[in-house]
Amino acid sequence: MEGREEDVRVGANKFSERQPIGTAAQDRDYQEPPPAPLFEPAELRSWSFYRAGIAEFMATFLFLYISILTVMGVVKSNTKCSTVGIQGIAWAFGGMIFILVYCTAGISGGHINPAVTFGLLLARKLSLTRALFYMVMQCLGAICGAGVVKGFKKGLYDNNGGGANVVAPGYTKGDGLGAEIVGTFILVYTVFSATDAKRSARDSHVPVLAPLPIGFAVFLVHLATIPITGTGINPARSLGAAIIYDKSHAWNDHWIFWVGPFIGAALAAMYQQIVIRAIPFKSSRP
Repeated sequence: MEGREEDVRVGANKFSERQPIGTAAQDRDYQEPPPAPLFEPAELRSWSFYRAGIAEFMATFLFLYISILTVMGVVKSNTKCSTVGIQGIAWAFGGMIFILVYCTAGISGGHINPAVTFGLLLARKLSLTRALFYMVMQCLGAICGAGVVKGFKKGLYDNNGGGANVVAPGYTKGDGLGAEIVGTFILVYTVFSATDAKRSARDSHVPVLAPLPIGFAVFLVHLATIPITGTGINPARSLGAAIIYDKSHAWNDHWIFWVGPFIGAALAAMYQQIVIRAIPFKSSRP
């Protein structure tokens, strides 16, 4: 019957995404990969599984070492004009993510963040077994990284906040939670977009070095939210600094730096899978 409305499920399969005018992109066959199994016991017998976890540990260790050391260099100075300032801190965080994602992407995927791992788990990009292992290794790496920084000069570390995330005076806990949700959404959405296999197949004329936009997203989020929460958007980073600093006020708001990033990651995963990719509305038919 002419004029009847197409069902959303049919529409999502019938009408292909249109290429922007002016591009030389050509349609390419693309098959959606099957979702990762929730549990994959065979992984536990594979060396590549443990190698990936070690890579996550080392990457998060190096990330905390450089970033917290940069924070200490800024806060210990009486005048910020003699230091790299907030911009330098943001560059340290974003630059290290760029480098470490580039180095570890081929081994573990370069998550370096439990919130990123959680978002990819919700999108069924990895198993629950691997996700939990990554999160544990990321947290252990963060603790060790912050511990090494404290080992350089304990007094300086303890007297200058230890790089721990807290909600700044003048802001409410709600403000801090909102900043963490939005900041993590930006990061995880960027991760999905930069690593989208369909985009690579469709837009191969556009060279995208995935770690670059991811690192730049981290840089920009830090510029915006350092004055509010010191910028967490990474529960492992917040946990490592809090454990090594170990002062009561570092734990008062600590829940914000887990709940906020996990909510932001979940929202980004839903947006990517439901709105951008329309996966729930696509049937298995070609």
